[in-house]
Amino acid sequence: MAGKLFLVLITTALINNVVLSQFLGICPFLGVSKSTKTAAGMGGAVVFVITLSSLVSSVLYKYIIVKLNLEYLKTIIFIVVIAFLVQLVEIFLKKVVPSLYKSLGVYLPLITTNCAVLGTALTNVQQSNDVITSVVTGFGTAVGFTIAIVIMASVREKTENNDFLGCFKGTPAVLMTACLMSIAFYGFNAFA
Repeated sequence: MAGKLFLVLITTALINNVVLSQFLGICPFLGVSKSTKTAAGMGGAVVFVITLSSLVSSVLYKYIIVKLNLEYLKTIIFIVVIAFLVQLVEIFLKKVVPSLYKSLGVYLPLITTNCAVLGTALTNVQQSNDVITSVVTGFGTAVGFTIAIVIMASVREKTENNDFLGCFKGTPAVLMTACLMSIAFYGFNAFA
């Protein structure tokens, strides 16, 4: 069982990276990756939200939604759970780390609509994962998101003052970097 869970963790973090392989969660990936510190903060918030939403949504689905034949409401219920968890993160950051709260800006509440978070909860249900596997999948997905966003922020910080051709400055350079990262992460498929 532990070996299977470790494999799920590595697969979701690297091989099926939510940002670089599935292209979910691109908005915060591109918007918050200007500084490594901010990217790490966003990664931490996403780890908390995806891991706990995977746990809560899995338990709700298995023990309440299915029992009451409310499967058609699962998306709405999962969004409410995610919104609640994001509010907890916002309150915590506003009180404990106000500088990070301000630097994340609008991207923090947008975790609620981040398709990576909802996608993970829905994927767990569609694959009929048990609760433990759902939590590990959620954690691995969030770790993969954090790895991707921190690497992108590191690259952006290093190349910020580089000379690019006029047509490659700004957003084109960021998108080219994302493409190259995606190709690099695709190489992990050789181990699958």
